[in-house]
Amino acid sequence: MTSPTPLPEAPESPETASLADALRARASRVSALDLRGRVTRITGCVLHAQLADGRIGEECLLRDPVSRVEMTAEIIGFDGEQAILAPADDVRGLSGRTEVTPTGAEPLGPAGPALLGRVVDAFGRPLDGGPAIPRTVPLNADPPAPLDRPVIATPFVTGLRAIDGLLTLGRGQRIGIFGAAGVGKSTLLSQIIRGAQADVVVLGLIGERGREVAEFLERDLGPEGRRRAAVVVATSDRSAPERLRAALTATAAAEAFRAEGRNVLLLIDSATRVARALREIGLAAGEPPVRRGFPPSTFAQLPRLVERPGQTRQGAITAIYTVLVEGDDDAADPVADEMRSLLDGHIVLSRDLAARGHYPAIDVLRSKSRVMPAVAPRPQVAASHEVTARLAKLEEIEILVQVGEYREGSDALADAALASRAAIEAFLRQDVGDHSPLSETQARLAALGVAP
Repeated sequence: MTSPTPLPEAPESPETASLADALRARASRVSALDLRGRVTRITGCVLHAQLADGRIGEECLLRDPVSRVEMTAEIIGFDGEQAILAPADDVRGLSGRTEVTPTGAEPLGPAGPALLGRVVDAFGRPLDGGPAIPRTVPLNADPPAPLDRPVIATPFVTGLRAIDGLLTLGRGQRIGIFGAAGVGKSTLLSQIIRGAQADVVVLGLIGERGREVAEFLERDLGPEGRRRAAVVVATSDRSAPERLRAALTATAAAEAFRAEGRNVLLLIDSATRVARALREIGLAAGEPPVRRGFPPSTFAQLPRLVERPGQTRQGAITAIYTVLVEGDDDAADPVADEMRSLLDGHIVLSRDLAARGHYPAIDVLRSKSRVMPAVAPRPQVAASHEVTARLAKLEEIEILVQVGEYREGSDALADAALASRAAIEAFLRQDVGDHSPLSETQARLAALGVAP
């Protein structure tokens, strides 16, 4: 089987700005090569087609002559002579008569200054009623080479004392926010977006409820946050391939801003729903479940996704992924366990703290930033260690204090922890609209009087 000659891309105009129109123009050039195939099987969110040619990652145009449904699909694998494709939309309207035409094109996403302040879907189509945005960047780019990544040495300021003071992030770091439903992950994201010292924010809302998307944009992000943000949305009712593509679109947009020399903050909410989309696609394609129902491709694709952010010689992408933890033990959750192993740190949110009205509900003792020693001054690192030591001691003696069995003077560290408890809690609590500059955070940490 010979590969087709690469095809030139058809120029887009406002009249042909939709992805289907652009690919239809490319497909019309391919049809003369008689490369069209036909759908032979539809299983869940994937379909099989007999194709004369094609390659993994290539986009195809689907046309059904009866229902007149048209959509795009990406080749994700082969089963003998059968190509396996992930369609971009719901498969309703497709049939055994649906024609499949390779386009010779790879998936592209929107990028550039025109994306700032905008809300788009996984294909770069505007959801806010604004003009079309050109699609210019490949969605499936390779991660930066290991030796092309400068050492992380600059702090990334979020405006949150619990993070900047005790879990300092670095510019270009990748970190996860782990927590159960209802402990404040989305609220914490909105606080970080508003207080972060970043040139550009790219936000991928993956698998959210439609009502929550509008609420987050209007209430949590707000007009000021939206001005410097690009938002990519794929709600929970969208197909698994579309939900996966939304994460790729957000990542590709962040990469384009990084290539321009910008300091980018990328947020994916949530990585768990991206993994579930990968699971749905993999199982429908015939892969066996290996870990709690997840097929092998899930754990092959997640590292490729989270390795793409980071710092390069041009700019930096600091990436934050929310991870929904099922149950109390995130080590038993395969997605949480995998993400923890891939990322440069983890911020764990506590049900108990949220129940007590302590926000942000960050469990400092179970959270870690692996780059903090490289980006924070030594006195701050030493003070943070002392604070965590006192928090650990408070947790240890909590029951004794509650039942009145603790005797002052029996443990010097416990005495110091009890004396500074109120001040430490005041340092860690922070209202939604309260943003603390790094210098103020460091001064308040020093004022706690916890120098070892």
